[in-house]
Amino acid sequence: MTNVEGKNVSVVHAYLNALQSGEAGDALRRFFTDDVRQVELPNHLNSRGQVSDLEDILKRSEQGLKILQQQQYEIISEMALGDRVAVEARWTGVLAVALGTMAAGTEMKASFAMFFRFRDERIAMQRNYDCFDP
Repeated sequence: MTNVEGKNVSVVHAYLNALQSGEAGDALRRFFTDDVRQVELPNHLNSRGQVSDLEDILKRSEQGLKILQQQQYEIISEMALGDRVAVEARWTGVLAVALGTMAAGTEMKASFAMFFRFRDERIAMQRNYDCFDP
């Protein structure tokens, strides 16, 4: 792994740790380029998927704090090549409020595949494939 690839992997780790720690809004801005695009492919919770710019990402992170009382990412595997990093992770989240048929306090689990493209040690593109447990 080159120095650049190692730095990019470190940014992904720091980003996921920040999310786990409850950082949101402007506190997350440091991880992204100003023109970042985050693509969430359709999944159980977001049937149409979503494309977000930086302001959307920051706003959604703040909304997430109201929905989740905690979340955790366990990295299963990762690889880096040039300006790209791929991460397979196991996610666990505990609802702070009721969501659909799930009561507050419900533990949700999902397997995530996340693909990042970097520019100047910041995330310029993120694609998420989220597979929630039944």
